[in-house]
Amino acid sequence: MVKTVTYYGKEEAELVNMSLEDFIKIMPARQRRTLKRGFTPGQKILLEKVREYKAKDIKKPLKTHCRDMLIVPEMVGILFMVYNGKEFKRVEATIEMLGHYLGEFSGTRRRIQHGSPGVGATRSSKFIPLK
Repeated sequence: MVKTVTYYGKEEAELVNMSLEDFIKIMPARQRRTLKRGFTPGQKILLEKVREYKAKDIKKPLKTHCRDMLIVPEMVGILFMVYNGKEFKRVEATIEMLGHYLGEFSGTRRRIQHGSPGVGATRSSKFIPLK
């Protein structure tokens, strides 16, 4: 039994072939408002590159600093390298990611792991037993 992925009742084949205007109609309010306002110049450049990658069937990852770009059906299947402030993180756009921002999948903060204190770090580390 194969699980079919749907987004607001639309199947994968429908979504990939859907125009941006039709896709906007099924989006949640925040994303719909963002897309109705139009794309920024950086987002337009990224979308043009995505279309070029799809047309030429390029498998190389597409590097971008545009973390505020919504994932639209045109981007499904494209491999991105999204900048997180220090390095580029690998993100592959899938159907489940539609309506989310690219930056959500490239975290800017990481877990901090502190080491043990060194000699002279605290007053108690000065005490050395004679035994």
